[in-house]
Amino acid sequence: MADAQTHMDGLEFMKWHGAGNDFVMIDSRARDAVVHRELAAGLGDRNRGVGFDQLAEIRSSDAADIDLDFWNADGSRAGACGNATRCVAQYMMDQTGRDALTIRTSRGVLEARADGDLVAVNMGQPQLTWDTVPLSHDVDLQHLPLDGDPVAVGMGNPHCVFFVDDADAVDVAGIGPGFETNPLFPEATNVEFAEIRSRDEIRMRVWERGTGITLACGSGACATAVAAHQRGLTDKKVRMELDGGWLMLDWREDGVWMTGPTAFVYSGQLTQAFLKGL
Repeated sequence: MADAQTHMDGLEFMKWHGAGNDFVMIDSRARDAVVHRELAAGLGDRNRGVGFDQLAEIRSSDAADIDLDFWNADGSRAGACGNATRCVAQYMMDQTGRDALTIRTSRGVLEARADGDLVAVNMGQPQLTWDTVPLSHDVDLQHLPLDGDPVAVGMGNPHCVFFVDDADAVDVAGIGPGFETNPLFPEATNVEFAEIRSRDEIRMRVWERGTGITLACGSGACATAVAAHQRGLTDKKVRMELDGGWLMLDWREDGVWMTGPTAFVYSGQLTQAFLKGL
């Protein structure tokens, strides 16, 4: 640990957000990966660190323009993060002057591109079998054997989507943790509460696995759009209002495309004292 801390002395980072879903980004293309569980958890502490919903580490790639690793605020690994992917894509496009790039994550190689002032990313096709979500055993994904009749969808990470009459009335903090750790989800799950406003508009709130309530969740927005269409409640293309803003979702033949805003907030540098305290 001491050698790693010495190596990371003066480690630079950036703070971004997409629709209020906030991230720390670390660019490690010029070196080996530096993020570990203790660093992720320390940075994720909003009182003693920087605070984030997810951390994204950018690395060099032999299969895409860049590789991208995600971490949750509790120090656990995150399998997918759509809004962070969009923010990293904006950062890379600003650096290179390009309007499109490929990003390899644990989800596979994703395509991202500029869309006017917004950024779009193809999050791939949803995972719609019990073992790919994953669940602990074979059940009907459209009607899980849980209170509230939720839907299970995988988007590189698991999601449990509830359809409710009034999303703003849901006690997300009270209900979310119990479903996050339900034994039906062996890797735990993100939990979404979605209100259908029309065939092309959804209001959604989210409890994120390993983090808690967040203002937006890109993979959760994708999963909610998929679940709503599968239930026959919406078309494949919808607008979605989250606590932090709006995202556009479009489930196409090549995957679920998500489009929305990004914002660079500030950059900073970690101190040696902080790193030694991890």
